[in-house]
Amino acid sequence: MNTPHILAFDIFGTVVDWHGSIVAEVQALYPSVDANAFALAWRAGYQPAMQRVRSGELGWTRIDELHRLVLDDLLPRFGLAHLSEPQRQHLNRVWHRLNPWPDAVAGLTRLKTQYLICTLSNGNIGLLTNMAKRAGLPWDCILSAEVFRAYKPDPRAYLGVAHTFDVAPEQVMLVAAHQDDLAAARTCGLTTAYIERPLEFGAGQPKDVSPNPANTLHARDLLHLADLLGC
Repeated sequence: MNTPHILAFDIFGTVVDWHGSIVAEVQALYPSVDANAFALAWRAGYQPAMQRVRSGELGWTRIDELHRLVLDDLLPRFGLAHLSEPQRQHLNRVWHRLNPWPDAVAGLTRLKTQYLICTLSNGNIGLLTNMAKRAGLPWDCILSAEVFRAYKPDPRAYLGVAHTFDVAPEQVMLVAAHQDDLAAARTCGLTTAYIERPLEFGAGQPKDVSPNPANTLHARDLLHLADLLGC
């Protein structure tokens, strides 16, 4: 394996536990709501909302605004149509407050000793920065689809990392818990590392985390990735 120079990380599900974080907050704020179903439904609107931007139906729209569009559609279905504007704004910003997986901070800290580590997320810059500040995520750089005005899997997002740091695509390794993200990165010449997150969608919906030989590395978590990369 050629040693990468830069590790670029997907965030939602790979570094942070979006499902568990949203469930915990919704349970605390609105105990009568099925928080598991709410979290899954909100996330289910994520890709269709981005597709509206990719297709040109919507002009460039940040994830914060797309999350809000999905949320406003969701609230009546869960008996929360009465929420005020400040309550809706606070709930929408739960995506800024997602908790890291237990291995994330320690794993990133080790990886940072030998590699440049950055985000490559569809989340917007403000969201990713607030999340990193709250969770103690030690990024060298925060890159987002917002920088490139292109949501993954658009090649501009993956190649944008290489362009930003003036390196060849193969010197960038995408680290993600999603095989489709990694496959798109490989078509752009990036190397890839898969991270197992079997509980990304909660204990009731365990993921298949079987190895894909197309990936350069397969790791249980970020501490295991650090082991594999000799950090």
